[in-house]
Amino acid sequence: MRGQAASQTPPVQLYTADERARRDATKWTLVQGVLAPLQFVVFLVSVGLVLRYLSTGAGYDAATVSVVVKTGILYLIMVTGAIWEKVVFGQYLFAPAFFWEDVFSFGVIALHTLYIVGLFATSWTGETLMWIAVAAYVAYVINAGQFVWKLRRARLDAEAVR
Repeated sequence: MRGQAASQTPPVQLYTADERARRDATKWTLVQGVLAPLQFVVFLVSVGLVLRYLSTGAGYDAATVSVVVKTGILYLIMVTGAIWEKVVFGQYLFAPAFFWEDVFSFGVIALHTLYIVGLFATSWTGETLMWIAVAAYVAYVINAGQFVWKLRRARLDAEAVR
């Protein structure tokens, strides 16, 4: 009996009808749709440069510039994403639909920021900085996976509504 009752409960939709309408109407959805793949391309290039430096010791400057650019895009996508959340859900961060993604995003931002602080305010070695970048990138991949999963869920929800 217990299993039957649970299976009859309709799944919770990621967006209400009003939220979906706001999501589809705001320019910030397009901004996120452009910035996310741009950030991923920069990430892929940067991963190659960082791994090249860690494996050969060559290309420190290029790897450093790539991590700084990746971090800048991350900050930009976080700010515009918070605006998007405000438009769609009525709050800048931690809307229930994206709570855990936002929580993990702060960890990603913290690691990227640690790299920037280390670069400009410490005497850490290039190798230390690049390992921080690797940790930041691992966290980024996990966080990106969270958002891709939510995008997939939103598409499935939209199909279910039709």
